[in-house]
Amino acid sequence: MIVCENLLFSHGARLQNYNSGEIIFEEGSNVKYYFQIKTGTVKLTNFHENGKEFIHGLPFDGHSVAETYVFHDKNYAVNAVAVTDCEIIKLEKEKFRELMIQNPEKLIDLYTYTADRMHYRYVISAPLSLMDPLTIMKKLMTHLKGYFGFEEPFSFAVPYTRQQLASLTGLRIETVIRTIKKMEKNKIVKIDNGKIYY
Repeated sequence: MIVCENLLFSHGARLQNYNSGEIIFEEGSNVKYYFQIKTGTVKLTNFHENGKEFIHGLPFDGHSVAETYVFHDKNYAVNAVAVTDCEIIKLEKEKFRELMIQNPEKLIDLYTYTADRMHYRYVISAPLSLMDPLTIMKKLMTHLKGYFGFEEPFSFAVPYTRQQLASLTGLRIETVIRTIKKMEKNKIVKIDNGKIYY
């Protein structure tokens, strides 16, 4: 968890439930709240003119959602959509900024969290330019495995569907399916009951 829930509630936060598929905020809308996920998974996404979706991230329990937007006056450049039923803590933007001023150590925690996510973006965006799907998928899985603290071969169950992997990497679903089969053949991943283990 980025910011202690009790601290958020003591500054006026409230808990709101979202159903799977429900929009939390839309691209182009004004920023009014700091959002922190109590339970559930959210996707940060854009839709292109051809209808293709690009997922920037899939934050879950304890993570914040587009937290950098509370520090400036720009509108959201992404959509936030509940992937599962979610409980999300919402604190008004100005109250959240006051909380950060009063608790500067929490600002460092938030900045550390954001820096970790930026590191992920840098790690993943470099191989995207290589246009080699196997390299892209391996880089993504290596990062996720390390993030969740797994080291042993095939110990990490990839928590995303093949469609979500496609949306996270900008690859086509067919390319992801072929690439995962190739990775399995090359003993880079194991498949058990449709679940990918890296």
